[in-house]
Amino acid sequence: MKRILVTGGAGFLGSHLCERLLGEGNNVLCMDNLSTGSNRNIQHLLTAPNFEYIEHDINMHFYTKVDQIYNLACPASPIKYQIDPVRTITTCVLGMINMLELAKSTGARILQASTSEIYGDPEIHPQPESYYGNVNPIGLRSCYDEGKRTAETLMFDYHRQHNVNIKVIRIFNTYGPRMCKNDGRVVSNFIMQALRGEDITIYGEGTQTRSFCYVDDLIEGIIRMMNSRDGFTGPVNLGNPGEFTIHELATMVLEKTNSKSKIINHPLPKDDPVKRKPVIDLAKKELKWSPTIPLSNGLERTIEYFKQMTRD
Repeated sequence: MKRILVTGGAGFLGSHLCERLLGEGNNVLCMDNLSTGSNRNIQHLLTAPNFEYIEHDINMHFYTKVDQIYNLACPASPIKYQIDPVRTITTCVLGMINMLELAKSTGARILQASTSEIYGDPEIHPQPESYYGNVNPIGLRSCYDEGKRTAETLMFDYHRQHNVNIKVIRIFNTYGPRMCKNDGRVVSNFIMQALRGEDITIYGEGTQTRSFCYVDDLIEGIIRMMNSRDGFTGPVNLGNPGEFTIHELATMVLEKTNSKSKIINHPLPKDDPVKRKPVIDLAKKELKWSPTIPLSNGLERTIEYFKQMTRD
């Protein structure tokens, strides 16, 4: 039985990861300061004998003996990470250092949940791991984009300088149950607007593209990466290479919710990527991983979750 720390464990992705790790017979320590996570996401896990929840901020020193560390702690939606941009980049940098120091002192393997946002508004499409990105270092999104890029730098410097056992993944748009209904992400936005009969707000003309990965597929990839062969550090893209325009997503949500909502357009935010699609050849080769759940099926499961939320 492994003792595993999941930071950001009460968040959307973190709670699914904790649940899966528990199901595999591990001892799971869930850490979260609940700045964007929710007790609701882990309520069903609190009575499990091998589950422990600690309310703690990774910007503060922390020590416990663990075998593996999954670092998912950071606001991930533009609305949330732009509320306190200094706090966001501090979490990416100081929080990363604290977790790397823990990994160094305990000999734990550490996985960093990086992001496709490190590619910025890409000039290469689709995006392979070898692409360095096109990121504005002083824009409104920079606290997150550059924070995550610096976190990757720290991971590899600790690996080279201190021989820390690292794994780095770059997560592309992920969706599914337990998403926060008001965090500004496009899938949750569209579903909630459709269910409420409100206008579906598209920024720009809706021709910008995204690739949407269902949460169960992503969690499978994350765990495979953590347990991949020694010496394989990544970074590795994890995402669904199916590419959809934002307008196509809105239309699909309207159809699946039988909503009468209308689609309206707003100006495109500065530095919002025009295209986003992962190259996942490396994940296929090293992890034997590729997503299995199509957007249509995943949306149906996610819509049902939000319907239940509105009834509770």
